[in-house]
Amino acid sequence: MAGPDQARVVRAGKGGGPEVTDGPFPEAKEFLAGYWIVDVESPEQAYEIAARASAAPGPGGGPLNLRIEVRQVMSAPPVDL
Repeated sequence: MAGPDQARVVRAGKGGGPEVTDGPFPEAKEFLAGYWIVDVESPEQAYEIAARASAAPGPGGGPLNLRIEVRQVMSAPPVDL
């Protein structure tokens, strides 16, 4: 997995697209609630998925606007090495 210095935090943007910032900058009250691994062609696709998850409805139906940390999963070296 990519290091924390390469992580990005994604939220649903006001215009419908993702808001992507350098991260992570966790607060003491935050904790890991789970993770997803998605196979995408570009970081932008991962940001779009994270933004949609961030906009999931919460209590009362309004968007939660959750902070979602996005990191690249590093691949293994080629088999011939």
